[in-house]
Amino acid sequence: MSLPPGFLDEIRNRVPISSVIGKKVTWDLRKSNQARGDWWAPCPFHQEKSASFHCDDQKGFYYCFGCQAKGDVVSFLRDHDGLEFIEAVKLLAAEAGLTMPEPDPRARERTDRRTKLLDVTEAACRWFRLQLQTGAAADARDYLARRGLDAAALDRFEIGFAPDSRHALTGALREKGFDEAQIVEAGMSARPDGGGAAYDRFRGRIIFPIRDGQGRCIGFGGRAMDPNARAKYLNSPETALFDKGRNLYNLGPARSAVSKGQRLVVAEGYMDVIALARAGFEGAVAPLGTAITEEQLRLMWRLSPEPIIALDGDAAGQRAAQRLIDLALPLTGHGQALRFVILPAGQDPDDLIKSAGPGAMAALLDQARPLLDLLWTRETEGQVFDSPERKAALDRRLQEAIGRIPDELTRNHYTEEIRRKRWELFGPGNRQRPPGQGARQGTAGRSPVRRGGASMAPRAPFLPGNFSAPARGADILEGAALLICALRPAVVPLAEARLEKLLPQDADRAALLHDLLTQGDSAAGRRGLETLRRDAHLGLTPAVIHQQEDEAAAAILDNLLDRLEAERAASHELARAESEIQGEADEGLTWRISQIARARHRAERPELEVSSDLNEDRTALSAQLSDWLSGQIWRKPSGK
Repeated sequence: MSLPPGFLDEIRNRVPISSVIGKKVTWDLRKSNQARGDWWAPCPFHQEKSASFHCDDQKGFYYCFGCQAKGDVVSFLRDHDGLEFIEAVKLLAAEAGLTMPEPDPRARERTDRRTKLLDVTEAACRWFRLQLQTGAAADARDYLARRGLDAAALDRFEIGFAPDSRHALTGALREKGFDEAQIVEAGMSARPDGGGAAYDRFRGRIIFPIRDGQGRCIGFGGRAMDPNARAKYLNSPETALFDKGRNLYNLGPARSAVSKGQRLVVAEGYMDVIALARAGFEGAVAPLGTAITEEQLRLMWRLSPEPIIALDGDAAGQRAAQRLIDLALPLTGHGQALRFVILPAGQDPDDLIKSAGPGAMAALLDQARPLLDLLWTRETEGQVFDSPERKAALDRRLQEAIGRIPDELTRNHYTEEIRRKRWELFGPGNRQRPPGQGARQGTAGRSPVRRGGASMAPRAPFLPGNFSAPARGADILEGAALLICALRPAVVPLAEARLEKLLPQDADRAALLHDLLTQGDSAAGRRGLETLRRDAHLGLTPAVIHQQEDEAAAAILDNLLDRLEAERAASHELARAESEIQGEADEGLTWRISQIARARHRAERPELEVSSDLNEDRTALSAQLSDWLSGQIWRKPSGK
């Protein structure tokens, strides 16, 4: 439904964001400034002990300096509580004492229809649970007991039973006043293709209710008791309530557990989730009978920035992991990562917990591998790269995979990690040979020799960072800029737009920057300032900025920001240039670039001369490399 202009603004004016978020967190009152509406707490979106989550009543926004979660009061309810947009607005409107605008007749009709269907599924859930206590469910109770589920577990997960009857549920729901059309539309019954009375979809199965993030029963999963059944597991069909590709089993309880610091663990099935939750891993969810979809991935990331995918150690689990790699790469980025746990062969989480205990499962989760590791393993495991063509094919596959990552920073880090792994596999001294083929006789203990007799002994792989030293140079420039702003706050408004573009990787520096831009005074920010004061590399900065004129300090700050932007731009361009020539560069170019990198690193001065221009030697080295790249020296001269 559409909202009238200004309605959301009125809600935000009436309901302080801290009053909503305060119900989900415990404010750090020592760090918070209540009079200014400035609040700090441990983040409700990721596990932490320090208060890095900031809430500003005046601006109506929240931001976490740890996981970078951010938004307004509506987005908080959507991301943390899983509410739909209109549901979040309704909740806030009620708290603000505002009347929701009347929906159009068609929207009201859809809402009423969903409400009636939810009544059907809730009635079916109660009926299934009652059937588990009947004589017809004796085998089902025995099976559940063998799986270790006691009465408390059956009640917690609302497990029920569908007797092997074509019309038992349909008849029971009809007796409760639901008409057949509603029962069919809710997915509880189906009509024969040739016409006739509706029949029960679930028959002779253990029933697992599926609830959405708000706890509403939207469908069911059923496990067949007959080993010869056509489908071991059967889910509700697609309905107005149930979309199996957009929901997760145990979503609501898992969200609550993750908000309290638990890990989000994605298992394969209902029984896996139940076993994990009962063993203390309460942030467990599972897809609903299908491979993980893009919508489910995005739903997981709304709960946690780094879900752990726990897959069975069989061939099907391996195939699921491979499919997920290709699905996740175009979506991955900061705050949207995955880690993987492949269980021992032939075991699922329930088996592992029963045989080795929760500690074994916790140890596996602690060792979860990043997505990049699985990508590398997929492209290299069991293969021999004993020819340039095979190596080129590997490079092409990896480049195509990494090229699908939309976030530039993430893509660059993937490229660097792949380059490191490639060096370990192919670098001098690690030449891969076909199985059974050893080193040539008479060469043991010798270093490979280049044309012309130069040594080809193993050396560090060429990385963009080796040439530009961006981490060190940019770090010093950034630190100096922040220190000037902290000691001469009058210059902050003059460079506010440029300072907002800084993205400090250090949490205390990020807090200091936030304090400078918002005139705050956080403990983390004070720690960041003290760290900068003690930094020996910034020893000259106080002497420079303790001048009487703010204009002089502002000029120095502008110079620092100019150099910082130039340093990062140069690093980016060098990384791109190196990436573009990868695969065509000969070893001579790699060696020469690495020599420039070492020379430039030696030329870097340990202290920061904020009043001087860039070091002339470094400029000359950069110009030399630029000339080489523009001259395309890696290409072989024709006729040679």
